[in-house]
Parts: sequence; C-alpha cells; structure tokens
Amino acid sequence: MGQITSLYVYKVVGQASPGVETRDLVEGMGLDPDGPVETARMVSSADYYRFFEALVERDPDGLILPLRIGASMRSDEYGAFGLAWKSAPDLRGSYVRSERYGRVLGNAEVYRLEPGEAGVYYTLEKAGEDRLGMHMSNEASLAAVATISQEVSTAPFVPKAVYFKHMARGDPSAYEAHFGCPVYFGSARDALLVHEASLAAPNRLGDTTIAQFFDRHLEQELAGLSDDTGLEHRVRRAVAQALSEGIPSLSMIARGLGMSARTLQRRLAEQGRSFQSLVDLARRDLAEQLLRDTDYSLAEIAFLTGFSEQSAFTRAFKRWSGQTPRSYRLA
Repeated sequence: MGQITSLYVYKVVGQASPGVETRDLVEGMGLDPDGPVETARMVSSADYYRFFEALVERDPDGLILPLRIGASMRSDEYGAFGLAWKSAPDLRGSYVRSERYGRVLGNAEVYRLEPGEAGVYYTLEKAGEDRLGMHMSNEASLAAVATISQEVSTAPFVPKAVYFKHMARGDPSAYEAHFGCPVYFGSARDALLVHEASLAAPNRLGDTTIAQFFDRHLEQELAGLSDDTGLEHRVRRAVAQALSEGIPSLSMIARGLGMSARTLQRRLAEQGRSFQSLVDLARRDLAEQLLRDTDYSLAEIAFLTGFSEQSAFTRAFKRWSGQTPRSYRLA
C-alpha cells in the first residue's frame, strides 16, 4: 500500500476556503487537526486521495485548491529533504536529490529527470488507483515543485510547459495563469518541461558542503526504510518494459529487481498484491497510453501489450475499462 507524508494533509486543509469544515476529515485520517505536523508520519495514499476528493466536494473553489496548495509549499517544510533541495548547488542538483531521496516523504510517488528534444521533463509517477483524488494530488505536487523551484533558484523559474495524464477538471486557462506556461491535459505523462538553463542556474543558498551533510543524513533515512518502498511501482514499470516480447514471468521480473521469485512473491503478498494483478495493471496502463497518444493500429497495440491476438486484447480491455479499445480511443 502506498504511503504519503501527513504534511500534505495539513497543507491541503490549510488552503481550504474560509468556512469549509475540515476537522472531521483530518480526524478520519487518524490525525490531530491541531497538529503537530510531522513529515515522518505517513498516511495511506488511498485514504489521502479519498480525503482530497471529500474536501473538494465541500470547497466552492475546489478547481484551484490543488494549485493553492502547491503555491503554499516552502522547502523548509519538507524537513531534511527540503534542506537538501535548498542547499544543492543548482536546480538540477535539487531535482537529482528528489529522485534519490523522495522516498523519505512516502513511497506513493517517484520523480525522475528525462531528457527530451524540447528540454528536460521532470516527471512524476504515482502509485495507486487512477481516480480524482490522485489527479488533484498530481496537480498539487507539480504546482509545489514549481513553487519551491522558484523559491530556491537565483534565476526566474517558469516551466516551458506542464503535462497531466488526466483530462482537465475545468477551464484550462486557470492552470496556465498559475504556471505561466501552456498546460496540456490527456498527455502521456505528469511532468514539468524545464529549460536546460533553468536547471543550470545556481541556487540562492547552494552550498556543496551543506548539501553533502544533508545527503549523508538522507542516506541514513533511506537505509532505515523498508526495501518494499515503491516495490509495486518498480514491478509495474519492469513489466511494461518487457511486454513487447510477451508476458514476463515472475522469475524474470524478480531477477531484474535483484531478488528471488519467492522473495518478490512474498513481499507483494505482504502488501496485498499479486504479481498477476500488477501485470494486468501494467498492461492496462500501457494500452491506455498507446491508445491516447499514438496512431498505432489496434493489432499493433495488442502486440505491444503482450497479446497474441487483437480479439484477446479487445476482451481484456473491455474487462478493464468497460469499453472497447476503439471506443476508448474515440472518446
């Protein structure tokens, strides 16, 4: 089960519109509405997404609530992680540290830098059910990244573009006004597209010696975390990468993750997961992405997602989503 730092719960309610009742929602998460806020205390990502959805239903400004939350974040609030982000020599160093140490804030989300023709994508991947609460959480997360990038960099920070996998919940112009750049929905990724020059700009408080101190501290924190952190995400990604050659076996994926098949099976069972369920999720995610973002024929997509026949792919996709691949693509 994915976990997220309880810091985000308090930040969410802190940005709710005046008069919106939140105490019962916070208590429902097992937290004290009056604090204290402890970044090391985790909540279930599934509970967090449900909490987010419930609050947005109550908030008359629910559309921009995730953007307000992101704009309210400050690097110091993230504890040692935030101090490492701030003391990195430049913004690239901050992003690289988030790739390495983001797990100390929970195992439900992973960030990575991906070079592209138009710039560098700072991509967010989140584990869990694809639902409204996750979509809003993704919006808040990328808004927070933009905010703390602006906070620490000596150069003005504006992304080249922002991408979300989900469809817009309202007028996209509200997002473009917030980020100051084009925002695209129904995309292949959740990401900021960043200029190379922005990554190379020095940070205001960048200091190699201090950054190394916090690196050592965070390495110790990582060592204390369970090896199962982010395991579901790693399995799904490994499966997706292997699908074009057929359905990978449990032993093949386990070997790629540096463990035995028995160990992988046991760890997944401890999280209430099975290898087959993650294979299905990986196939569905890849199929939806290819239907949305490519012109591949249905037969080609069937092959790329590990099906020997298009008819079998169609039956499986209808079981996953309640509609045929053709209907999904047209929609």
